[in-house]
Amino acid sequence: MNAVLVTGYKMHELGVFNESHEGIKWIKFVLKKRMIALIEEGATWFITSGQLGVEQWAMDVVDELKEIYTHIQLGLLTPFEEQESKWNERLKELYHERVSKADFVDSISKRPYENPMQLKVKNDFLVQKTDGLLVLFDEEKEGSPLFYIKVARSMDKPIFIISPEEIEEARREALDDF
Repeated sequence: MNAVLVTGYKMHELGVFNESHEGIKWIKFVLKKRMIALIEEGATWFITSGQLGVEQWAMDVVDELKEIYTHIQLGLLTPFEEQESKWNERLKELYHERVSKADFVDSISKRPYENPMQLKVKNDFLVQKTDGLLVLFDEEKEGSPLFYIKVARSMDKPIFIISPEEIEEARREALDDF
């Protein structure tokens, strides 16, 4: 597996409304652990669409991992141009910082948002162009990751699910180590 699509819930789907939320560090911790395992299996590209939430936190993790695994790369393929146009200024600022660290950046639709079909096209395109998914997903809570998962299942792509229980277990283990 060379290229891995990394996705999961958007911030609001997780009940996270700012970047200083305590849970983000645990999500990043598990993303890092899982990405290292994928790198050791041969992954060199990590791809996201840059959505607020897990996808942007994954961008941070890839940037951090590049210090050790200098051969890995981050690709950002947004669904449409100016996806951040309606976000608040702080989120736009963080997004632009993250984008500046990506090795490849492009928009699938070369126009600003027009309709939901652009999001479906993005899901189909990203799953088709990658070798598998790493996704934060709770089988009991639908939400935006399910769209990627359905496409991946229809294309018979490997899906590596990070469950909320895995994140909670990592948090408990870390606290037990103190």
